[in-house]
Amino acid sequence: MTVFYKHLTFACLVFAGLFIQSCSIKAPVADTPITPIESFRSDITYLASEELEGREVGTRGEHLAAAYIAERFESLGLEPGGDHGTYYQEFEGLELPHPHADEEEGKAVIGINVIGFIDNDALHTVVLGAHYDHLGWGGNSSLHRSDTAAIHYGADDNASGVAMILYLAQRLREAHPGNNYLFIAFSGEEKGLWGSGYWTKNPTPVEVEEVNYMLNFDMVGRLNDERTLAINGTGTSALWERRLERANRANLNLVFSQSGVGSSDHTSFYLVEVPAIHFFTGTHEHYHRPSDTPDKINYLGMQEIGSFVFNLIGALNEYPELTFSETVVEESRSAPRFSVTLGIVPDYLYSGSGLRIEGVTSGNPAEKAGLQRGDIIIKLGDRRVNDIYDYMDGLSDFTSGDETSIQYKRDGEIMESKVVF
Repeated sequence: MTVFYKHLTFACLVFAGLFIQSCSIKAPVADTPITPIESFRSDITYLASEELEGREVGTRGEHLAAAYIAERFESLGLEPGGDHGTYYQEFEGLELPHPHADEEEGKAVIGINVIGFIDNDALHTVVLGAHYDHLGWGGNSSLHRSDTAAIHYGADDNASGVAMILYLAQRLREAHPGNNYLFIAFSGEEKGLWGSGYWTKNPTPVEVEEVNYMLNFDMVGRLNDERTLAINGTGTSALWERRLERANRANLNLVFSQSGVGSSDHTSFYLVEVPAIHFFTGTHEHYHRPSDTPDKINYLGMQEIGSFVFNLIGALNEYPELTFSETVVEESRSAPRFSVTLGIVPDYLYSGSGLRIEGVTSGNPAEKAGLQRGDIIIKLGDRRVNDIYDYMDGLSDFTSGDETSIQYKRDGEIMESKVVF
């Protein structure tokens, strides 16, 4: 794909909250792609490039990514939806050195949401969102185990989600005029939903009360061979599941979760009573590691998901407004406190009995016990493990130095190992 470099004047956002310094930043923007797959590939390749150094909030990489997204919005004909007639909305987050630190120990970090708007002069607005920040060179959330720092490229997490909203912006520019469409690339999600939380408290260019519903795309680039697409938050409106099934012309394997609360930006909208769902193709062994790179993305799968969502939006236009429903927070099976870790990445798309392992981190108890990706944990100590909540309850029984047995299935055979925390 041919790219050209276009000079952008990017407003450097400063602590005072004003656009008072102009910086010239070059952001490569692809020529108009011929196919959706080329569009996805072009956007993800740049956003997950070495030049952007993992797009950590408050860094030059974040600024370059923001400039790129704003230029893409402009090229698609979206109106600026941010502050002062720009595509940008700045916010301030407080970064703590560790989870138990006092606020006085934290440092202020300025982040940038990027906002584009399709104004169809409709009564209601649909928000399509995706976070564009990632982990930079690692940090506390990294699962990379090495003494050498490395760029965490974040192709799936979440350049894939940004590419998805850009694709949908292009399609919705000329279709489905029943609503207005607001596209928000959030930053600071990896720090704790900073950008989406800020927008819901400081909405622009529409008020929260005007938002019909919100679609969140976080990690949609790794559709697997089973074609499984998780959709979280379906309990936030009574219409979701029925309409999702009807729009599923591609026969994707849809897995629903009703809770409106989760570890992504749809949560911020649920908390202000907006029906909101999260599209997610699942975790994998490259999650929060430097190996999450563009070559591993399933671009054809992204096109199928994008067409599915486009169909969904058309179907929902039959309804003037979705009614919000409060959900039972599934995660609130009173999340237990535990002081040890097994060192695994759970497979959140697995719906069978037990906890299937998506990845094993090096140097941790699971690896030392011989557990592998694909193993299904069915017992931890004396506790049966039927799902992830049983697993977390089981971890809460142990402290550092404890030894116990772990029972798991591998290729249909039940195996047992000793694990030392």
